[in-house]
Amino acid sequence: MSIRIAIPEPSTDSEYSTRSLLPYIAALKSAGAVPAVIPLHERPDRVARLLAGVSGVLLPGSRFDVDPERYGEARIPACNDADPARNDVDELLLQDAFNLRKPILAICYGAQSLNVWRNGALIQDLAAEGLTTVNHAPGRAVEEAHGITIASASRLAAIAPPSVLPPLVNSSHHQALRTPGDNLRVVAVSPADQVIEAVELDDPEHFVLGIQWHPERTFALSSLSRAIFASFVQAAQSWRPPFEQ
Repeated sequence: MSIRIAIPEPSTDSEYSTRSLLPYIAALKSAGAVPAVIPLHERPDRVARLLAGVSGVLLPGSRFDVDPERYGEARIPACNDADPARNDVDELLLQDAFNLRKPILAICYGAQSLNVWRNGALIQDLAAEGLTTVNHAPGRAVEEAHGITIASASRLAAIAPPSVLPPLVNSSHHQALRTPGDNLRVVAVSPADQVIEAVELDDPEHFVLGIQWHPERTFALSSLSRAIFASFVQAAQSWRPPFEQ
């Protein structure tokens, strides 16, 4: 039985979306799932019908930023424009996933979107706040940008193969999580500057993992990347609607 995973188009920038969507699709397929791409300009009722056939949600990265007004801050010059269409679809997917306890994997912008939807806040620009000990945006070609420290008693620690601890990850972001959202706990940081690298829902029965790096880009090279996608897809395979449990 095919496991379908909802993934929104990354942004309304068509060139970026076309280029960046391919690695997510390839990683999901390699992990045994069927991607169900959600168009950003689809009607909400149509999105709801599409979501009825999926068992998990993957929120990808984006070239835009979450609107700071959503977490009570004025925009600073270093903050990129928002993408209202992506925001609207993310909210529909998150509401569906939390209502029905579907697994969620949120990556980079997706983790930030998840965090703000859960009433958390973001750092609008790491450099503007003097957090430049680590280069968190060295470029797509850098596969091992910096190390991370993973909390021992966490879902992410259970996912990570022992052979990759402590792991090195890629990095492609100028923002980060400042305050974790409701019931999200920090499970990984960049040790040199304490920038939050991963959060997960404090609920062992509901797979919700937000990570700041891009495992889809290193799926073929990194056992940690493959383990993250495999664990997410396994959770989707095990998911059943609450009324069937």
